[in-house]
Amino acid sequence: ASAAIYSLIETAKANGLPPYEYLRYVFETLPTLNDDELTTLLPWHWKDTLPG
Repeated sequence: ASAAIYSLIETAKANGLPPYEYLRYVFETLPTLNDDELTTLLPWHWKDTLPG
């Protein structure tokens, strides 16, 4: 489990995203998505899907 979290953090950093804000967004948004919407949480799509 920790390897998955570390992978998300490092991928966020590699895409120029602040890891805390990215993970917070993922964990808040994940329960509300359908299976076909999960790709919107990928770091390279994150800025496009960030509200406001």
